[in-house]
Amino acid sequence: MRFAEEVVVDEFLPTFRSMLAEALRDRGLTQSEVADALGISQSAVSKYAHGEVAQREEVLSDERVRELVAEVADGLAEGTTTRVGALADTEVLIRRLEARGDLIARLHEEAMPELAEYDGEFRIHDAESELMTAERVRSSVRRGLRTLENASGFAGLIPAVGSNLVECTPGAETVDDVAGVPGRIFDVKGRTTIPGSPEFGVSEHVASVLLAVRDAGSGARAALNVRYDPAIVARLAEGGHTVVEFDGERPIGEAIGEAIEAEPGAEVLAQTGGFGVEAITYVLASDAETAAAIVRDRLLSEGEP
Repeated sequence: MRFAEEVVVDEFLPTFRSMLAEALRDRGLTQSEVADALGISQSAVSKYAHGEVAQREEVLSDERVRELVAEVADGLAEGTTTRVGALADTEVLIRRLEARGDLIARLHEEAMPELAEYDGEFRIHDAESELMTAERVRSSVRRGLRTLENASGFAGLIPAVGSNLVECTPGAETVDDVAGVPGRIFDVKGRTTIPGSPEFGVSEHVASVLLAVRDAGSGARAALNVRYDPAIVARLAEGGHTVVEFDGERPIGEAIGEAIEAEPGAEVLAQTGGFGVEAITYVLASDAETAAAIVRDRLLSEGEP
């Protein structure tokens, strides 16, 4: 795992500092003055001057970097720019270069190829970026799965078709915006078995239920399905969760839409089954961790229904 800050320190700054040290020397500053201006030792300046510091061609050839080096060098040499001002200008450029597809972002992807799977624009330090949003969702699902794995008796709540715990991004539109367990959660000889880490776009059924709920006006961002049993539904209702029921004879999206419109604050959907359709209970929540906690606390804390 490589942090963006490490990439800046290890890959960007050595070249940037060497370029700036050279520019300051070209403007008549002594080695000692360059060291003072940059806040580094004279031996470091000497290494820059003698080419003893490895440079990245990508940084050397970037026109924006070259322009900033010239501006900062002029300002420091002429006394019109302070070290703080030079630092601020450099930080601004670094943040620009961290945008998706830009210089530092490319160096970061080179150091950590997994970042390349994220489509669209993102900034590694932007809390609302696609990357950060996706990671928060996955982390929530992981925490929820850990809750279920550690909850004694959850395997007994898994329906024949398997369970899934899903959470969507704030602006989710398709199943690709919903993270869940690939292959679903199964009961294997009485043990809760989770076949893989959370991924986006791997849940068709529970993700579609969640999207239908949201299309009907619900603010829920997570869902967990367990088996249907009147005792399960009753215990959730007794715990203060609003329950709505519907059968499995009609298209599920249509049935969910009507159920949520009739009871906008529904937190539990009880599908009572139909011909060839297994009865299922869906627990809705603001996030995956909360959905898992509801099932643990309402259905397992006093024993399995």
